[in-house]
Parts: sequence; structure tokens; C-alpha cells
Amino acid sequence: MNEIIEEFNDYLLNTKNYSNHTVLGYDTDIRDFVSFFAHFNDGKAELTDIIKADTFAFRAWLANRAKRELSHKSTARALSSLRTFYKWLAIHKNLQNDAIGLISSPKIEKKLSKAIETTDIADMHDAIRAIDNNEPWLAARDWALVVLIFGCGLRISEALSLKNKDITNNPESLRIVGKGNKERIVPVLPAVNTAINKYIKIKPYGNQPDDFLFRSVRGLPMSARMAEKVVENLRHYLQLPDYVTPHALRHTFATALLAGGADLRSLQELLGHSSLSTTQLYTKVNMAEIMSAYNNAHPMAHGEDK
Repeated sequence: MNEIIEEFNDYLLNTKNYSNHTVLGYDTDIRDFVSFFAHFNDGKAELTDIIKADTFAFRAWLANRAKRELSHKSTARALSSLRTFYKWLAIHKNLQNDAIGLISSPKIEKKLSKAIETTDIADMHDAIRAIDNNEPWLAARDWALVVLIFGCGLRISEALSLKNKDITNNPESLRIVGKGNKERIVPVLPAVNTAINKYIKIKPYGNQPDDFLFRSVRGLPMSARMAEKVVENLRHYLQLPDYVTPHALRHTFATALLAGGADLRSLQELLGHSSLSTTQLYTKVNMAEIMSAYNNAHPMAHGEDK
């Protein structure tokens, strides 16, 4: 069973071009089911056994995850991973399991993300200089990263995948390869180019055209965790709320565009969402802000008859 899972992982990594982080998520979810099924099926969990799993087995696994107090979101993702695995088995191994298609995902309450105050983003510039005061190139790097994510609405993985050659000569747009190897073009604001140019001029590592743009203290390509730590340090230094994360920078980009009149289709393209329903969450955020302003300012909201 281990060999077939490794083969599936290789397919996700090298054929679908999924990130190592994403492939690890699939691997964890599938092995969680296999481990459960081994106990459920009297120790039998080879491929020939797994392919015969019925609805009772799948529902028992979901119930077991609930017993372990795993979140609905985590379980929905795990079920999606398992469906993808069984679909791959059907296509590439001619092994069909119809039962998995009869299992419904747990309902997930979609929470509205919060946008960061623009004044807080502005304050990050001086905060970065204070945090990295002994290493000017790190301060330039961290500010370039913040401005890039906020100014272009990129995911962390997309920002960190950029190479020097992608950002030379002050480009007016960037070609981004996002989730599922989907390509999109995003405009680049002058402020983004300015911040990146300052960083490029003084960074001591990785200056060849094909080198990754963002580098660690030791000169290696910057990891997603390092990028998260940059914003985490800023959050602590400025005493900002817990929702201030790299993803919140991307979210703030989206809500600002929507508030400024961008249509959903354009926003969907800029963010690289495969489904318009994902982008539509931002309309709920924007409406929440509008209703808040209405409730605070409109006299009729307080029952006053004028």
C-alpha cells in the first residue's frame, strides 16, 4: 500500500505540479484513512482491500475523525484528498470504487476573513526597519515581500516562487503560476517595483537571473514558514490582532479592489480563484463593512423617525 501512495504522491508532485506542502497534506489524509481501515477491516488494508471499501467504512472513518475532535474543515479536506486518490486509481490503475462518490462532505461554515487596516500596513515599514535594524538587506527583503503580497494579491507560495528574471526592468505585470498550475497575469504597482528594486540592489545572495528572488539569512530560498514568521514578528511588534497574516495581506488587496469598484470576474482572475464562489466571499465581507457603517451612521438603523 505504501508503494501505491508514493506513486500517487509522485503524480501530484511531478505531473500536477503541486507544492511539497500540498502533497504532504494529501499523503497525511490518505494514510489516515488507510490506518483507520486496517483496524476497521481486521488488519487488512492492502490495495485490494482499500478498493473494496464501502459506504459503511467511509462513514465509520468520518465518525472516527469526529470522535478525535478533528474539525469539519480538516475532515472535508481529508475526504476530498481521498476522492482524488480513488479517482487516480480509477484512471491510472483501472480500479474503481463507486462508494466514495456517495459520501457527503461535512458542512463547513464559511467564516469571513478580516482585512488589515491600511494604516497598520503603513506602520509595518518602520516596524520592519526596527526589527531588522542590524541587517538592512533583510529589512528591504521583508518590506518587499509585504508590499508584493499586498500590492499584487499573491499567495505566499506564488511570491516565493518568483525569480530575479521575473521582476527585472520594472515590469508592469507578472505572469503567476498558481494552484493547479493555473497561469494568470497580475499588474505591478510602482511601489512594488520600488521596494523590490531596493531589495535586489543590496541582497548578498542569489543574484543570478534564475535564482529565487527571496532568500533566507543563510542565502537559501526563503520558505513559506519564514515568510509567515516575518508577518508574525510584525504582528507582535505592532501589537496587531491574530488575524494579521500573509493571507490577510492578500485578502486586504481583494477587499480594497472590490470596494473600489472591481467586478467579481476581474477579481477572480487577479486572485487566481478557480471558482467564482470563492471570490464571492469577498462580497460578503464588503457588505459586512457597508452594514456596519449603515448601522453606525444611518438614523433609521436606530429606529429614529425623521
